[in-house]
Amino acid sequence: MGLADDGTSGALRVAAIASLIPLEELDADPFLVDSRSQYAMCARWAAAHGHVITRELLVHALRPDHCALWTDVDAGQIDLFVAPNRRVLDRALRSVDDFTAECARRGVRVEVAGLDEPRYDAEMKARVHRRLSMPTAGYDGR
Repeated sequence: MGLADDGTSGALRVAAIASLIPLEELDADPFLVDSRSQYAMCARWAAAHGHVITRELLVHALRPDHCALWTDVDAGQIDLFVAPNRRVLDRALRSVDDFTAECARRGVRVEVAGLDEPRYDAEMKARVHRRLSMPTAGYDGR
């Protein structure tokens, strides 16, 4: 495993995995739709462990052998993957078991942050809805 090149000596370089879930599922499971909160959870986990997020992956039912997962690993730019929780991994990847086996084969760790998910009220869901439904209108999600 390599060290980060950004001055954070000893920090592992982390790829954060978030799920790409349709906006239509917002009421049923807002956290799975809210990739921004998923990335934030991964960033908190990485910072708490002295690591740095260097790549964000937004995927849905991706094959465990897809090049999007492995290009940066093969280039020596990613030391581990982190996802907010197992639910996100289950939606992001076609087979979590095959993905973790491939990680083990390649010597790359995979972790779940396991932090508490945000509690979504109507206002939070509305913000997520606006951010995702108007991305080209200049709305920044606040």
